This record gives sequence, structure tokens and C-alpha cells, in this order.
Amino acid sequence: MEPPLAALLADGPFLHSLADGLGSPLNVLLPEAVATNAARFRAVYRRHRLTGRVYFAHKANRSGALLRRLAAEDPAAVGVDVASTEELRHALGCGFTGDRIMATGPKDAAFLWLAARVGATVNLDSPGELERLSALVRAHGLGRVAVLVRLSGFEHTTGNGGAGTRLLSRRSRFGTPVRDMEELLSALEHNADIVEFAGAAYHLDTTGVDEKARALEQCVLFMDECRARGLAPHTLDIGGGFGVGYVAEAEDWERWTTALTEAVLGVRPPMTWRGHGYGLRNEGGTVRGATALYPAYRPTAGPGYLDEILSLPAPVLGRPAATLLLEHLHDLYIEPGRSLVDQCGLSLARVLDVRPADTDAGHHLVHLAMNAGDMSLEEHGVLVDPVLVPRDETAATGDGEAVGVYLTGNLCLEGDLITRRLVFLPRLPQAGDLLAFANTAGYAMDFRAHHAQRQPVARTVAVERRGDTWRWCPDEDYWPITPMGGAVG
Repeated sequence: MEPPLAALLADGPFLHSLADGLGSPLNVLLPEAVATNAARFRAVYRRHRLTGRVYFAHKANRSGALLRRLAAEDPAAVGVDVASTEELRHALGCGFTGDRIMATGPKDAAFLWLAARVGATVNLDSPGELERLSALVRAHGLGRVAVLVRLSGFEHTTGNGGAGTRLLSRRSRFGTPVRDMEELLSALEHNADIVEFAGAAYHLDTTGVDEKARALEQCVLFMDECRARGLAPHTLDIGGGFGVGYVAEAEDWERWTTALTEAVLGVRPPMTWRGHGYGLRNEGGTVRGATALYPAYRPTAGPGYLDEILSLPAPVLGRPAATLLLEHLHDLYIEPGRSLVDQCGLSLARVLDVRPADTDAGHHLVHLAMNAGDMSLEEHGVLVDPVLVPRDETAATGDGEAVGVYLTGNLCLEGDLITRRLVFLPRLPQAGDLLAFANTAGYAMDFRAHHAQRQPVARTVAVERRGDTWRWCPDEDYWPITPMGGAVG
């Protein structure tokens, strides 16, 4: 945890005052932190002398405060990536003009029409999507639309000559396979009066920097071929996936994953509810499967990971990726989501009840005024222990040793577990205490929020530090151009 988020977590009375007034669960955001993250990404651009734009992947968080804070940044430097009609409408309402918006993801007719109408760049996944966009533009007399074409199925041969090993990038349901690009190029040429072909893009669901560098190089080669056919692409969008380091020390992560394997084998007590293996299973004394977990320790993440990609020599052309972009005078677009909202918020949950668990290990169940839809770190395989924020520090009890608890939600479902694993806290919580889940702004605090059993969905507030106090306002009332209102902590 970096200083702004750590300082917020250290102010227990302020957090309790927020939860008392606004209920549990509650999401708390730091809008200034997202601007800091954008600046860090832009610093990597400057280091490599690159031009282009950082597009925030809006799907990572529904907040208006974060979007409005980014809208106040340099228009040439920061934009927003939207993946639905409602996200597009939200971005426009938060101050983004159409020329700063990238439309991605599956697109229905309404999404394509509105994107074209406001002048957004459309990131196309197939020749069919291009034809549907072109038909809408013609039918409604809209202006020419800037488009990127997203590619997939990249191939690369290692070794000398034709005797090397052929490598294929992992499959993706996004984009047109490179082997089918002839149909795509023909569609671009056929619709040149309707669309302005701005460049290429890719989306790879991998942490492998080598694989992403290969994809970048092949997109550059693809755009070379486009130029040879009389087209004039000038932009390469390498998507997102820059990651977040949730755990500070590699040893902590390695120790836990090793212990999970031992627990699955039965050589140590279970570490999870009902022996859940996170993808691992015991088959006759042998561990099978693979852990379905986010790599919580990342040696490089966010801007550092982008820097690593840009510094890696391309496998065929042999020059760093940044050099290829400079040589071809290409702009670089990126679409960070999780990494752009790193350190930008936390989720609070009130402790409702504490009672012994039905196990022989002396563990407890801690029932929270929250459910698994409100805080979905577990669903995304992110394992982060919450921070205990006592209601009354003087009433704290315990012998100083950590206690193991399972965190359960407020739905009448056996499967409503906030954590499937044993969580260790410095002492046993009491009813009225808060648990604060740090760094939940990326895909965790509202990605699956719902009104099941008419339980309240978490409200969201924006906070900022003014001198020695915190100020807050509802997420929907935050604007970066006016002083933050609300109560003083």
C-alpha cells in the first residue's frame, strides 16, 4: 500500500464515520490517485520518446469520480475505453469528448451508431463488424469514422530457417486472426469512403512479456503491408493487462502457494473452506490441475511492465519495440484498467457476528454486512487479507497471536463466501468492527454488484486529504474543478 491509501486505512475514526453515515458495504475512492497513475504511464512514454494516449478501461470500475478526474487531464494524453453503450454515455456525461473515446468489446447497433455519431474511435474485431458499422454510417448520413482493427492468432517461428519451432499466441475471442487478414484488408479498402483506417490493435490475456512483444512486432509488420496497399495506418493499440502487484514480497506469495499445495495433498491442515483447492486436486497423492489465481506478486507491473515491453527487442526485426514505433512514426495507445486504478480505493464491510466454525481447528466464522457480489477479489483469484479497523481500540482483546477466520456474506446461500480461504487477523473481530479490503478499485468493488435479497448495493464515495483531515462527497457529486464538500473527518 502506497502512502495515500495507507494513510486512509490508518484513520479508523474517519472510516467508521463514513460507514456509520452511509452504511455497509461502502466503497471509498481516491480520485487523485488515478491521475497519479496516469502520469506514471505517461512518464514511460516520455522515456521512450513516444506519442499516443492512455485510455482507461472503464469496465474496471463504474465510478464517475474516477472518470471525471481523468477527463480533467490533458486531452491529448488521456482518454477512456468503453465497452458498452451505457459506458459510452457515462463517459460523455463525465466530460470526455468523442475524440477521446475508444469503443471496444462486443458492439450492438446502438453502440456502433452512438460511437460513430460522437466521433469515437471504434476498435473492430471482425470484417463483419466493419460492414455493420459502414452500413449504419451510410444509412444515417454520419461522418467518416476512425477505426482500429484488432488482430489475434499471431504466429512466430524460432530458430534458423524453416526448421525452427512455430509458436502461436494463446487463443482469444477478440480480434481477427492474422491468417484471415486478407478479408479484413479488402473490407477496409471497400469502405475507405466511410472509415478512416487509423491502425491495428491486439488484446492478449497473458502476463508473458515475450508474447506481447511478438504481437506488437507483427502488428507493425501488418501495418507495413497496409501501407504497401495504399492505406495509411499510424496507430498501434496494445490493449491492457499491465497488472498490479497486490503482495509486496515474493516470499510471502511463494510460501502461501506452497502451503496450499501441501494442504491439497493432506500433509498439512486445510487452508480453505471445505478443502477448496483453487484449481488444484489430489489424485492418488499427486497434485493435478493448475491454480486459478491472479499472480499476486508481480516483479514488474503497471508502468514498469509497459516499460519492459517497450524495451524488449523484437524477435524478427531485432530492435526494441519502442524503436520500431519511433522508426515507423506510430502513435502508441494502451488500455490499462486494473493498473490505472491501482491504490485508488478500498471496500469497507461491517462485522455483524462472530461465532465458532464447524471445524476441529478452532477457527471462526465472521459474518459481514457485504456479499460476494459486492467485493469480488476472490472471484478474480486475487487473495488479499483485509485490514481490521476496530470500533474501539481500547476494547481490543486477544493474546497478540493471529487468529484464522472465514469471511461469510449476508445472503442466505451456503456459497456466499467473501473468502474461500482462511484469513488471518491480528485478533478476533467483534460486532461493529470494520474490515477494510484494500486496493479493490480494479474489477473488485462493483464488477458483480447486485440487489439479491434486496440487500443494498455498496454506495461509493470519493475522498481527499486536506491538511490533517479527510473530506468526502458521494461519487456522483465529485468534480475535480470544485472543492470537495461533505463532512470533515
